[in-house]
Amino acid sequence: MERPNTWWLAAFAALIAATILILYFKISAVVAAILSLILGYFLARVSSRKQSDPTYQVHSWDNYEKRHLSRRRSDRDVETAEEISALRKLFEATLSGMREGLLVVDSDMRVVASNPAALRLFNLAAGKLESQRLTELTRNPAIYTAFLEVLKGKEQARVKVETHHWGRQVFDLLVVPLGSSDGQSTQGAIGVFFDITRLDKLERVRQEFLSNVSHELRTPLTVILAFVETLEYSSLDDVENSRRFLPIIRRNAARMQHLIDDILELSAIEAGSVKVEAKDIQLHPIVDDVVTSLAAKASSRTIIVNNCVDPGMVVFADSRRLEQMLTNLVDNAIKFNRDGGTVTVRCENGARTRILVQDTGDGIPAHHLERLFERFYRIDRARSREIGGTGLGLAIVKHLALAHGGEVSVESKLGEGTVFAIDIPRAETRRVSAKS
Repeated sequence: MERPNTWWLAAFAALIAATILILYFKISAVVAAILSLILGYFLARVSSRKQSDPTYQVHSWDNYEKRHLSRRRSDRDVETAEEISALRKLFEATLSGMREGLLVVDSDMRVVASNPAALRLFNLAAGKLESQRLTELTRNPAIYTAFLEVLKGKEQARVKVETHHWGRQVFDLLVVPLGSSDGQSTQGAIGVFFDITRLDKLERVRQEFLSNVSHELRTPLTVILAFVETLEYSSLDDVENSRRFLPIIRRNAARMQHLIDDILELSAIEAGSVKVEAKDIQLHPIVDDVVTSLAAKASSRTIIVNNCVDPGMVVFADSRRLEQMLTNLVDNAIKFNRDGGTVTVRCENGARTRILVQDTGDGIPAHHLERLFERFYRIDRARSREIGGTGLGLAIVKHLALAHGGEVSVESKLGEGTVFAIDIPRAETRRVSAKS
């Protein structure tokens, strides 16, 4: 039996590492690049030793055990074995630490190598993928087709793959061929599964956002253009129609302005451009200012807004941003309340400071609550547009609460009303966190 050719183990490891680096430049790929350098070092050492020492030759295992081998040769063999063992451990550790799933198949579509990430990808808690056919692992035609095309001679195959073992996950699968030693045929293929779930989600959010913005702007623009054309083609001396049309144009222009202002505000908050300068402030006067600013809107529907905050209540927050959050919540409580209803603002002190805004409206169905703070999410789109909502107010509240180190939540009962709660850390908690 011939002694295993140690160069092939190192060469195979270097090939996988270099392939990952070339295909995708990610953090784990950088690790693979470092590995390829280390592998190159080992190869260079062994190769140079072979060339410089004429006594360094390949022997059968039987000859290796013969007593006539010199001590020097034995020492070199031991050292080489240790290097190969270290190389194997390094190779296995790198594969185990990769976030990307790695799958190597032979020309018969049987798995010959894999890593733990591939086990998770195919929902195998334990065991090995080796020796299994690809069709036994997955029924996903995209995966099978990608490997098959490469084995048939294609330079590379790239497909988008979805799995649902651990919820929806999206992968970018890249498959490249493994050539034979003579370079004339394909002996197998290497597939690397790059997890792009988060990128895919962000792309869908972006597309949805653009779609919503376009839709929100189209409606007021259509109204404005329609009335402007009417005024252009009719007599401008028609004072009665002019007076009727101009307020409508103005209202829709104001709606677009509010939408654009909210988009810019939300973008600035999400980008971290908005600075929150928290300090001890009196809450009662801030609530009074909010109630006063919305008094006309509340009185037009005979809604009473109650400031039930203790006059001595102190909170640790940015006064301007806190007023902005409360204005959005109280404004919503008035818009979606019943005529003659009430809105109550109160505060509770516990492990955190909790500011509550409660209304006596119709309530919100439970299946809407989870998505209520998403951008442009509306329960009743027609009613929301009719009363002038942009669909971004609650998203702004959510991100401002997060900027304070807190959160916002909602509870609602149909027929009874809704309670929004802003939870922010107390002054002592924030100061301890800042020190640590």
